[in-house]
Amino acid sequence: MRKDEVRLNCGITIPVIGLGTYSSHNDRVTTEKAVHLALKMGYRHFDTAKIYGSEGAVGNALRKAIEDQIIPREDVFLTSKLWSGDHHDPVSALKHTLRNLGMEYIDMYLVHWPIKLKPWACNAVPKEEDFEKQLDMETTWEGMQKCLDMGLCRCIGVSNFSTKKIEHLLDFASVPPAVNQVEMHPMWRQRKLREICGEHDIHVSGYSPLGGPGNAWGSTAVVKNPLINSIALKHKATPAQVALKWGLTRGASVIVKSFNPDRLRENMGSLDLKLDDEDLIEIEQLEERKIMRGDFLVNNTTSPYKTLEELWDYEI
Repeated sequence: MRKDEVRLNCGITIPVIGLGTYSSHNDRVTTEKAVHLALKMGYRHFDTAKIYGSEGAVGNALRKAIEDQIIPREDVFLTSKLWSGDHHDPVSALKHTLRNLGMEYIDMYLVHWPIKLKPWACNAVPKEEDFEKQLDMETTWEGMQKCLDMGLCRCIGVSNFSTKKIEHLLDFASVPPAVNQVEMHPMWRQRKLREICGEHDIHVSGYSPLGGPGNAWGSTAVVKNPLINSIALKHKATPAQVALKWGLTRGASVIVKSFNPDRLRENMGSLDLKLDDEDLIEIEQLEERKIMRGDFLVNNTTSPYKTLEELWDYEI
């Protein structure tokens, strides 16, 4: 196993740095170019989702690279997600994703959110009438396990699941989730969640590892934090590299999101950075500040759920 990979409980390995492909502009050409460039720089994990609108572009770019023998399919790790309006039929949803991608299988299929929307809900920021009050996660997970049994994916997991949600899922899952993808960065460290996932051999993958700057729900609080900048100066690195390396030292993988060539290169450079014990202790003492897409969803819609915790936990 390479040093830039970790082994999952399902037996396969996942690269520790992945490229997220959400874009509010949904520019197909730009996304394809970014994937091609990322492959040249050594990226091997590509993260997409139905709601991102990037599955087609990601699939086109990867298929061309495979057909041109730039990289074999087995060296690519491809993740997509079950949208919240598709809980009633994960198999059909994944088959639709595979058609979008032009792939026979994906490596990881995640339940995107532990909420249920009506089948026609297709907005990243749902309206109040889009929400369903009940999510039968046991039935959803049966569908996810069927996707695995049918060979449509190599592993299954979840995203945005709290400790309570993870424990509830483990009560009935025949196949435990391999991954829980959540927001994680030096100012939202997910200590308790990482402990629970670690006890059950569930890998934590961090999205918005820089705090999501440039996104509607994001902030520059992480990359502009004085301590993060001080540590970066000490190691002749960048604040982004410090934030990413912190996540990697915690045993997580990170999903970065930038199509800028310099940023792509900078993010990959975090693999070579070494933080010392003093750096890690100082980061652990930072005030925590959650900067989440879920908070944005709660605060910018007429959702009936007033807090993210209520949004996550209403069905239990």
